[in-house]
Amino acid sequence: MIPALILFAVTYVLMLTFSKYRPYIALGSALIFILTGMLPLGEIFPSIDLNVILMIAGTMGLVALFIESKMPALLADLVMEKVPNVQWAAVALAIFAGVISAFVDNVATVLMIAPVAMEICKKLKVNPVPFIIGIAVSSNLQGAATLVGDTTAIMLGSALDMSFMDFFWYKGKPSIFFAVELGAALSALILYFIFRKEKNPIPKATERTQVTNMVPTWLLGGAIVLLICASFIPNKPSTTNGLICCVLFLIGLMYNFMQKKSMEAITEPLKGIDFETIGLLLGLFLMIGGISAQGVIDAAAGLLAKAGGGNVFVLYTVIVWASVLISAFIDNIPYVATMIPVIASLAATLGVDPTPLYFGLLSGATLGGNCTPIGASANITGIGILRKAGHEVSNGDFFKIGIPFTLAAIIPAYIYIWLLYGV
Repeated sequence: MIPALILFAVTYVLMLTFSKYRPYIALGSALIFILTGMLPLGEIFPSIDLNVILMIAGTMGLVALFIESKMPALLADLVMEKVPNVQWAAVALAIFAGVISAFVDNVATVLMIAPVAMEICKKLKVNPVPFIIGIAVSSNLQGAATLVGDTTAIMLGSALDMSFMDFFWYKGKPSIFFAVELGAALSALILYFIFRKEKNPIPKATERTQVTNMVPTWLLGGAIVLLICASFIPNKPSTTNGLICCVLFLIGLMYNFMQKKSMEAITEPLKGIDFETIGLLLGLFLMIGGISAQGVIDAAAGLLAKAGGGNVFVLYTVIVWASVLISAFIDNIPYVATMIPVIASLAATLGVDPTPLYFGLLSGATLGGNCTPIGASANITGIGILRKAGHEVSNGDFFKIGIPFTLAAIIPAYIYIWLLYGV
């Protein structure tokens, strides 16, 4: 277990230090895990979240067609007509991304909203880096708001046998949705403060951009609707979301080819798929699979359980803040999957209601990914979009938004959950 933990820690230090080479560092570390046997051959494919990989690839392709249609430029024009200055444009886009992310996967949300933000920044000649970071962290925040917002929410809903409406009203009390929205309101104020110097007025365009093709917009809208609908289907294949995005992208490619009658109609949208981002995620999945196989995540869960002792409030506090810290560096899905049975056992032993512990786990694990640029798939995707457009994101760029945003979101949720379900 110790060698796996050391390799994992060194890899993260290297990725934070050499941000330009993150995909190669992650894949190199994953290869070491495999070659040394720390990740058994039989665990390689189970460690890879193929659904996320397919969803990113398919949505990136759809977004490439979406951008080519000039719809993001039109949406940018519409946003610029409604907001008074750059500051409000940044906050409005982040809030909009958060609302969508409560019902659609975080990564898909970033891929859909980022082109609009990039187009606005291009028109206004401002740095898009803080815009995209704001969109990514807002998307992560709302993942815990509803049953369909994120994989971890689905896992918790299954463990507690919660319905979609239970996320709004549970056991006769306002549920976790309102804890998330309370954090969202405060974190929106944080974003407003972070962008306080961006007071430049937005010039109003004399005429709106003309969209050349509505089909990509319908396909992207169809993806949102189908992803929401799929979330209600029980026992569906694990790659359902990814297949939805890829099939719609293939439909878009075929339509594009029929319209243009040239191979560029296929090759150009394929260039929109950021294979470096996919490579980084692939490497991270394998690394996390390696430390999981070596018992690191189980050991971390055990330490959390012991740290709380017999005091429920202390246990709740440890679970929330340790979850924030742990999920800043490892994927929250295997961590939450490990902790759910641990919490069930603890609650049974202590004879207490596990609800605050479960809700604390979900909120902490969901928001912790916002602390670092590689703490969540949405962050990695947003940074990949920026890199592809020629903008490098330093750790400092991310930390100065991600860390205060996380604190602003988790503190009110931490207090709210305890007051309603712990006292």
